Amino acid sequence: MAWRDGRASLKRLVLFMGAIVLGIGALVAIQNFGLTLENTIAGQSKELMGADYLIDMDHAPSPELLDTIRQVPGEYWQEVNFASMVAFPDREGTRLVRIRGMEAGYPIYGALETEPADAAASYQNEPGGALLDESLMTQYNLRAGDSVTIGNLTLPISGGIISAPGNTAVTTSVAPVIWMPFWRIEETGLIQTGSRVEYNFYFKAPEGADIEAIYEEWDPVMDRNNADVDLHTDTSQRLGRRFENVGRFLKLVAFVALLLGCLGIASSVHIYMREKRQFIAILKCMGATRRQTFQVFLIQICGIGLLGGLLGTGIGLALQQVFPMFVADFLPLELDWSAHWGPVVLGILLGLVMAVLFGLLPLLGTWFVSPLAALRIGMKNSRISKRLTALVLFLILLVLWGVSTGLLGQPLRALGFVAGIAVTFLILAGVAWGCMRLIRKFFPHSWGFEARQSLLNLFRPNNQTLVLILAIGIGTFLISTLYFTQDMLLIRAEVEDQRPEANLILLDVQAEQQEAVAGTTRDQGLPVIENIPIVTMRLDRIKDRRVEEIRKDTTSTINQWILSHEFRVTYRDSLIGSETLREGEWTPEYSGEGPIPVSLSDNVARDAQVTIGDRLVFNVQGVLMETEVASIREVDWGRLQLNFSVVFPPGVLESAPRFHVLTTRAPDAGTSASLQQTLVRLYPNITVLDIRQLLTVVSDILDKIGWVIRFMAFFSILTGLIVLLGAVRTSKYQRIRESVLLRTLGAESRQIVRITALEYIFLGGIGSVMGVFLALVATQLLALNIFETSFVPSWVPFAVVAPGICLMVLAIGLFNSRSVISSPPLQVLRKEGI
Repeated sequence: MAWRDGRASLKRLVLFMGAIVLGIGALVAIQNFGLTLENTIAGQSKELMGADYLIDMDHAPSPELLDTIRQVPGEYWQEVNFASMVAFPDREGTRLVRIRGMEAGYPIYGALETEPADAAASYQNEPGGALLDESLMTQYNLRAGDSVTIGNLTLPISGGIISAPGNTAVTTSVAPVIWMPFWRIEETGLIQTGSRVEYNFYFKAPEGADIEAIYEEWDPVMDRNNADVDLHTDTSQRLGRRFENVGRFLKLVAFVALLLGCLGIASSVHIYMREKRQFIAILKCMGATRRQTFQVFLIQICGIGLLGGLLGTGIGLALQQVFPMFVADFLPLELDWSAHWGPVVLGILLGLVMAVLFGLLPLLGTWFVSPLAALRIGMKNSRISKRLTALVLFLILLVLWGVSTGLLGQPLRALGFVAGIAVTFLILAGVAWGCMRLIRKFFPHSWGFEARQSLLNLFRPNNQTLVLILAIGIGTFLISTLYFTQDMLLIRAEVEDQRPEANLILLDVQAEQQEAVAGTTRDQGLPVIENIPIVTMRLDRIKDRRVEEIRKDTTSTINQWILSHEFRVTYRDSLIGSETLREGEWTPEYSGEGPIPVSLSDNVARDAQVTIGDRLVFNVQGVLMETEVASIREVDWGRLQLNFSVVFPPGVLESAPRFHVLTTRAPDAGTSASLQQTLVRLYPNITVLDIRQLLTVVSDILDKIGWVIRFMAFFSILTGLIVLLGAVRTSKYQRIRESVLLRTLGAESRQIVRITALEYIFLGGIGSVMGVFLALVATQLLALNIFETSFVPSWVPFAVVAPGICLMVLAIGLFNSRSVISSPPLQVLRKEGI
C-alpha cells in the first residue's frame, strides 16, 4: 500500500528527499575530509618535520648546552632560521624573506623538491648556493645562475623550491623561504644583538629507539636551558588542531543546512498528510487500523529518508574531491583521498532518523483522522495531545544534541550550539511572523489588484510562508554575516594603514647605526616617526621564587611560556595610542631608589599571576634587575604598530646592550621600494616590514578562507531553494484552484503571471532582507564583543546577495507555475484531475 500510494505522489516525495540531500552531502564531505586529513597528517608526521624529533631554542646555544645536545641519542643536523631582507642584484629588487641555513643531509624524511632536481643537493657544494621559493623566482623573474644578496654575502641561485617539509603557500606568501648552506651563515653578518634567530637541531633516532622515552628524559633537561624538545607527533598534532576548529565550524554550517531541509520536510509532510486526510479516512472505513494507516506513511517517510541519506552520502564523497581547490594553500602535504565508513554510516542514518523525526508530528496526525472525514470534507482533525507533541520535540532536541556532540566533541558546547540554533530559529521565525502580522495589520488597500492579491496569497490555507521565509532568511543570514565580518577585518586593517602613522618598520637597527639609518631615511624625504630602543631579557624570579623552582613545581598555575620567554622590552615616559591604563599609576621616570617600577600588559600580568606591588627580577643579559609592578595596561595587539608586554621607565636601560626599531611613512609603493633598496645596500642587517604588503597578504588569506565558508553557506541557500521548490509543488493544487478561479472570473494570463511573480518577490524580498538585517545585528555584536572594533557594513549583501536570492526565488516560482499560468482552465482541471 505504501508503495502504491507513493508512486502516485512520487514527485512530491522526491522533493521531500531533496530537502535533506544537500545538508547530508555537505556533512559527509566535511566529516570524510576531516578523517582523511587526520590520517594523512598522522601518516606523514615525520615528513612534516623532516626528522624524528628536534631541539629548538630562540638563543644561540652555549658550549655547555651543545655538549648536552651531543649526549641526546641519535644523529642530528643543524639549522639557523631568521627573517631578513635580501636583494636581487640582477633585478634591482628587495624582499623580506625567511632564511634557513641548513646542514647537508636534511630533510631526513620526506623530500626537498627543486627545479632543477639536482639543486636539492648541489646548493651545499662549494662555494655554496641558494634555493629560492618558486613564488619568489616567479615574482622577480629569476632563474638558476642569477644572484641573491643575503646580508654581506652574495650567492648564486642554484634553483627553485617546489616543496619542502612544513611549507605552505600561505606561509610563504608572508615571507618566502630561501635555503642556504649552514656553514655560510656567519658570513652574512645578519646575526647581531637583538636579531630574532631560531636554532634547530633535527634528530634521526637510533634504530628501535623509543622516542617517547627520549622525550621524557631530555625535555626537562632542555627546559632548564630554555630549549624545547619536539617530537614529530607534536608537529602533526599542532597542525591537526589548527584544522580541527575550522572543521567543526564547517560541520556546523552543514548541519544548519540539514536542519533547514528538515524543517522543509516537517512543513511539507504536514501539508501532504492534510491532503491525504480523506484517503486515510477511506482506508479506515475499509477496516484499516490506526496503526496500519500510520505505518503506510511511515514507510514512505523512511523510504525517502533512507534514499536521501544514500544519495547525500554519495554526493558528499564526490564533493570532497573539490575541497583541495579551497584548502591546498593551507596544507603542507598532499592528501591521500579515501572513503571512511564512519561518515558513510552517519550520512545514511542521519537521512533516515532526521526524516522520521521531523515528519513524526504530521504522521501522528493519522491516528486521529476519523472515518467520518471521508464524508465530511470540512471536518477538522482531533488535535495531537500536548504531552505527545512535547515528547516528539524532546526527542528531536535530544537527537540534535547527540549529533552536535559528535561533531563538536564536547557535550556542553553541543548543548550551547543546540540552544543557540533554537534561539536563532525562534528569532528568525518571530521576525518572519512579525512581518506577516504587520502586512496583515497595515494591509495596503490602496495598491492595485495584482499587488493586493499577491500579498493575500501569502496567507492562503496550507501556506508555507513562514518556513519559506525562514529558509531564505537563514541562507542569506549566513552569507551576509560572512561578508560583513570579512570586510570588517579588512576595513579595520585599511583604516590602520591610513592613519598618519608608520607604514614602514625598520627592524634590527644596531645602536651604533641608528643615527645613520635615520639620516638615510630623511635623505629620501621621509620622516622618522619613532625611534624605539629594545632590550632583551628573561624573568629570573617571580615574587621571590626562582623560575627554575616554579618550573619544577607541578602544582604551579603560572603559564609556562612566561618562564622561558625572552622578553623584548622598551623604555619610555608615556603611554601610546594602543594602550589604556587599567591599574596602578604610570611612572614617567625612575627616581633611582628602590625597585624599578615597570608596567605590564594585562595578559602578562594574568599569566604570571602578579598584580600591583608584586616583585619581579629580570635577567638583563647577565645583570639582575629587581622591579615592581607599578601599572597594568590593556594593549590593543590588533593595532599595526609596535606594542610591548613590559615597559621600563627612562633612566634604567640606556646603558644595556640594545637595538632599535625605526618607523617611517612612505606615501606610495615607489618611494617605499626606493628606501628599501637603499637600506638593504647600505645596512644589510636591517629588516624592513612593509605594512602595505602585509595588508595585501592578509586580504588574500581572508579571501581564501572566505571562499571555503561561502562554499558551505551556499548549501544553506541551495537547501532553502529546494525547500522552496518543494513548497511550490506541495501547494500547487491550491494555486491551480486560485488560477482557475481567477481565469474563470475573467483574469488574463499576464495578470496571473504578475500576481504569481509579485508573490515570489515578496517571499524572496522579506526573507533576504530579514537575513541581511539580522546579519547586521550579529556582526555588530561580533565587532563589539569579539573583535573589539567598529563595524562599517559592506554594500555586497544589500546590492548583490539579497537581490540575487530574491531573483532565484522568483525564477523557481515562475518555472514551476508555468503550466498553470499558460494553459486554459478546463485543460488544467483535466490534467490535474480536479
